Amino acid sequence: MVITTFELIALAIFWTIFYFFLSHYIAGLSRDAWIEYIRSSESDEMLLEALDPIVNEIEDRMHDKMQAFQDSFFGSVGQMVKKGKDLDPMNNVRKAAARGDWTSLLVEYAANKSGLGQYLPSQSPETAEKGGGSSDIETLRPKRITELDVK
Repeated sequence: MVITTFELIALAIFWTIFYFFLSHYIAGLSRDAWIEYIRSSESDEMLLEALDPIVNEIEDRMHDKMQAFQDSFFGSVGQMVKKGKDLDPMNNVRKAAARGDWTSLLVEYAANKSGLGQYLPSQSPETAEKGGGSSDIETLRPKRITELDVK
């Protein structure tokens, strides 16, 4: 059997048209079946099951980022509060009053009222307990004379 050029072209055109319509028909059926499946209640469970690892990964990453933000934010706020307390001129007065150290209390209060509080060395309770250096207010206070010093 010999196929002529005209028959070959006609067959090619026929099969092209046939496959074009067949593929569109099959694609349309597939699309309709998929849409019907998506609208059913079965697909909800399947989609949730398929997307569960993705949702968990997003939650984990967001939790880590939120934790890092909270740590940095509250850490910086805590540092700012601590620096603000250190800048308070009445802070040393409050510390001296809490310790019952009346001479330091009066010196600090007078220095703050006269505007010289910034020139006084700051004293922390740790330095006062250890004996501190020459910058402590304790060194400005006169020493008590005891019986041992008189002998």
